[in-house]
Amino acid sequence: MTPERSEKLLKVLSRRQTDITVVMENVQDPHNISAVMRTCDAVGIQDIYILNTKIPRHQKFGAKSSSSAAKWLSVHQFDNVDECFEALRKNYKTILTTHLSTDAVSLYEIDFTQSVALVFGNEHAGVSDEVRALADGNFIIPQMGIIQSLNISVACAVSIYEAYRQKNIAGHYNSFALPENRLNTLMQEWGFIESEETNQ
Repeated sequence: MTPERSEKLLKVLSRRQTDITVVMENVQDPHNISAVMRTCDAVGIQDIYILNTKIPRHQKFGAKSSSSAAKWLSVHQFDNVDECFEALRKNYKTILTTHLSTDAVSLYEIDFTQSVALVFGNEHAGVSDEVRALADGNFIIPQMGIIQSLNISVACAVSIYEAYRQKNIAGHYNSFALPENRLNTLMQEWGFIESEETNQ
């Protein structure tokens, strides 16, 4: 790895955020997932969660949409709702789902300087009742048109760029957020350092 490449990757790692994630529930189109991955990488989200309870696990994602973003992210796949939420609760304070309901808050009312997980649902059915029952609340993206919905990849991009805006103002990108052990693991996965198995 060239010094220039190492410097670029280390700069990316220095801006990775540990207190925000995206969860995709039963999203069918792998190209939608890949587009979400690309946006997550762009705003410094390292961990994403994919929950498939009604469709098989995805073996690969749309390469054209991802531009290889998947290899730079930590993708956690689940086929059990309770196990997924158990993992989320260990790492994120608040879990919100995209759902048009009377109690839903606007995206712009969410405090993204706090720990948040955002759940996006299936392209046709949205977030399931089971997942919404386990979450802490719902949020909506304000819209002025007749069709009150957005493609999942667009909805995710709008949402996490609002998170980026708030976190950037708060200075969250100015110092390392990754703990040292996680940083070392990612540096190994990204090719900064050789694994112990390689050295043996």
